[in-house]
Amino acid sequence: MHEMSLTDRTLAAEAAADLAFDELELPLRARRREAIGRLALGSADVIAVALSLIVVAALSGARFTWWLAALVPFYVLLTKCAGLYDRDQFVLRKTTLDETPALVAVSAIFVLLVEAVQGLEFTGRSHPLALWGTLTAALVVSRSAARFLAIRTTQPERLLVVGDASAAMLVKRKLAADPSLAATVVGRVSAEPETTEPPDRSLGTVDQLPAVIDEHRVERVIIAPTFEGGEDVVDIVRLATACGVRVAVLPRLLEVIGTSVEFDDLGGQVMLGMRGFGLSPSSRALKRMFDIAVASGLVIVLAPLLLVLALAVKLSSAGPVLFRQTRVGRNGSEFELLKFRTMVSDAEQRKHELLELNQAAPMFKIADDPRTTRIGRFLRRRSLDELPQLFNVLRGDMSLVGPRPLITEEDRLFSGWQRRRYHVAPGMTGPWQILGSSRVPMSDMVTIDYLYCANWSLWLDAKLLARTIPYVLSRRSPEHVSTPR
Repeated sequence: MHEMSLTDRTLAAEAAADLAFDELELPLRARRREAIGRLALGSADVIAVALSLIVVAALSGARFTWWLAALVPFYVLLTKCAGLYDRDQFVLRKTTLDETPALVAVSAIFVLLVEAVQGLEFTGRSHPLALWGTLTAALVVSRSAARFLAIRTTQPERLLVVGDASAAMLVKRKLAADPSLAATVVGRVSAEPETTEPPDRSLGTVDQLPAVIDEHRVERVIIAPTFEGGEDVVDIVRLATACGVRVAVLPRLLEVIGTSVEFDDLGGQVMLGMRGFGLSPSSRALKRMFDIAVASGLVIVLAPLLLVLALAVKLSSAGPVLFRQTRVGRNGSEFELLKFRTMVSDAEQRKHELLELNQAAPMFKIADDPRTTRIGRFLRRRSLDELPQLFNVLRGDMSLVGPRPLITEEDRLFSGWQRRRYHVAPGMTGPWQILGSSRVPMSDMVTIDYLYCANWSLWLDAKLLARTIPYVLSRRSPEHVSTPR
């Protein structure tokens, strides 16, 4: 037992922090980064609104009026009221897709104002829908570009983990897997004195948090509680905020419920209302209609490309154009997955020769598999070998977005709650894909799939589809799986 409780130690440390952080450089550095981010977003909004008004007015033969310039700063004020300039300071992942619904709503209010004032005079009649769509698209593009530039023109954010060695390694691994998270872990402090020597030496304990933050110029503290006692977490949060840095918490609860919670009020006591696991019948029908509509459109648009790729596969090596493999689908039922063949025809017979090169046991993955054909390497690099799965989607075996489809041997490795990933059909893409499917360990994959089922929404599917495109184009998406294709 310690002579002082964590609460007493926190109060004493807070008093020291108030003195130590009066003229601290670190908060100024953090505020500078946040100011650059806000300025970048504000400039992006001004450019997007101005261009949208000019483009729609020009295409519609409208006449500019004196109040047109005054509406631009009004949009910035409206966006500020919606909190769209403040979210980035609280999160590590600064993404425009997550705020798109709010942008759509703010744009709609702005368009209504334009229509009410009627200063933008269109020939014949106004075009509010055109302005709304143009403005929303312009905002998404300009804000994405602004965040990209802001992240690359500022130093990585310096993080300190409060927790054990495994928690620090988890944060480091997640940061390394996603280059868009511009942050680096400078070290960790332990919540309590450690009785054994951990793999990495901590920079101190919670008592020393203000000094550690000052010495290592920490900008954000990530609290990863691995101990019991909610009061301890509360005290650590209070101490960290007293040190003038941003604070984030990795609660174990969210490993089960994800983000699909509603805040409830029990006489002033906050509660989390949790939704049931999985999709309701109406949600399942909505997801299926979305799959059919998008997959049908893609098949029609990509038909010439599919024919060219099929011909290239046929002429490049002996064997069938399509590779067919049994995978495990919704509710554990099996189906035949389709891909363009990317390996030589006797790839399965040669698998035993490459067992020592396996890089992802218990699954079988080899980067630059020697059994891959020349055209197959091209197809994998751009994920074009996956396109025949559009027909799996139309048949109902798969979904556009969903858990990763597994072969029978991999399916046997899962049991208990892990098998709840089969509540929905496997997807052509999913959260495992945009994280880099070949880099996601199995333990993380089953958790990711579980949380996808627990948090499903049509907007989530749309976001994952949108995020898949840049990963494919940046060549980070290939799944170097050495099962034959």
